[in-house]
This record gives sequence, structure tokens and C-alpha cells, in this order.
Amino acid sequence: MTEQDYAFVVKLLQERTAIVLDPGKEYLVESRLTPVALQHGLATATEFIQKLRSPGGSACIPDLIEAMVTTETSFFRDVHPFETLRKTVLPELIRTRLPNRELNIWCGASASGQEPYTIAILIREHFPELLGWTVNILATDISTEMLKRSQEARYTQLEVGRGLTIALLTKYFRQDGFHWVLRDEIRNMVRFQQIHLEQSWPQMPMWDIILIRNVMIYFDIETKKAILRRVAKVLRPDGLLILGGAETTLNLDSAYQRVDHLKSGFYRLGDKS
Repeated sequence: MTEQDYAFVVKLLQERTAIVLDPGKEYLVESRLTPVALQHGLATATEFIQKLRSPGGSACIPDLIEAMVTTETSFFRDVHPFETLRKTVLPELIRTRLPNRELNIWCGASASGQEPYTIAILIREHFPELLGWTVNILATDISTEMLKRSQEARYTQLEVGRGLTIALLTKYFRQDGFHWVLRDEIRNMVRFQQIHLEQSWPQMPMWDIILIRNVMIYFDIETKKAILRRVAKVLRPDGLLILGGAETTLNLDSAYQRVDHLKSGFYRLGDKS
């Protein structure tokens, strides 16, 4: 891969997704684009990039994006945020939302669906009082392929083995050959939609919990600031934003305050008075 080819991919990816590739990631581009090249009847990633640069190559851009977006996830990823939701956050929200009996939760970068389904399992397993509530769980992602996988809710043994106990696996999944399929009672709790976080968002309800975990690290500073400004407009005054362990609002948006006693990357809008 030439320096010019790499620069072309970096620029195109940033323009279309706001994802920033650091210098020296040629190996990553090559490893992810080689399978795409083969699907297009080409031998190498370089040939696929040449096709992208040719007249009519823009038709292949969605394949580039699908290949380059990071889809790493797992059930109950990092454990602590979900323990905090179970022990502290959800009980408090249930108390304060009791008059309206409605709870809105948005997973903003849901990849193959493990995060929103983890929340659905958590609610079904520990909060039976919510059965009579309106619980809206929206899961969004940039990748159409990931959204399709999420809606199928069909996972390999390796995927369910990361984060799920045997008890939860046998209770909420059924085995189908070498895969495990999530039962409809959980799958139907989550709605999926394609949203590009770096672009304008559709009309939304006000959210009680917004999870945008382990995705902001891939954006430049201005994109991070823009996303946090948008979040502030759709997060309830006492709602919570949850970021990944390596992410922060510090030096990006002063409207947010870290909720130190919750740990695990929970943020709340500060007092605007």
C-alpha cells in the first residue's frame, strides 16, 4: 500500500464517518480491506483502493465503512457499569420515574447488539416491577451489517462465552446448532436504527440513560464536542451519560460533571442555574 493510498483512505473515512486513523495503521487498513477486495473479485486491498479512486468507485464506499468501523463488544462488557446500573442507577430512576412509569435508554454505538441486549436482560432479570412500564431501549449504529446481526440476535459460542453466565445463557437463549439465539422476550425489548453519531440526529425523545461507550476515542476533538452538545439536548436534566473507561468530557464540554461516587464513566449535566 502506497503512502498516497493510505492517505486517501484516511481522508475518505474521516469525511464519511469522522473516524480518525493515526499514522502507521496501514497494516490495519490492509487486513480489513483484503477480505472486501476478494468479495469484489480483486486480489489485494490496494486494488480495492484503486477501485474506490476510479470513476464510479463511490459505490464501494459503504463496503469500506463496514470494513473499517470497530465492532468490538461483549455481553456485560467491563462489568462495573452494569453493576452500577443494577445496584444504584436503575433503582433511583425507578423511584423518580414512578409517576410516569416510563424509562428511555439509548445505546449509541451498539455494534452487534450485546450492549442493548445486556441492558434488556438486566432489566428482565432484576426489575420485575418494570413489566408494567413503558421501557424504550433504542440501539443505533453506523453499520448496516452490524444492525442486521443485532436484529438476528444470533451469537457464536465464543460471543456468548464472553460475559454471560451459564445461568443467563440457558435462561435467555436457545441453542441452534453451533449458535445461540436470544429469546424473543428479550429481543423484542430493543429497537434498532441506523444513526451516524457525527451527523445530525433524527428527532428523539428525552433519554434517561445514554450509553456512548468506547466510540468517542475514534473521533477528533471537534467531533467529540459536537456529539456531547447533541447529547446535552436530549438527555434529561437528571439523566446519565455513560462513556467508556478511557473516555471523558473533561476539556471537551463544561456542561457535564462526572458522578464520582458511581465511578465507571457516569456523567450528569451540571446545574444550569
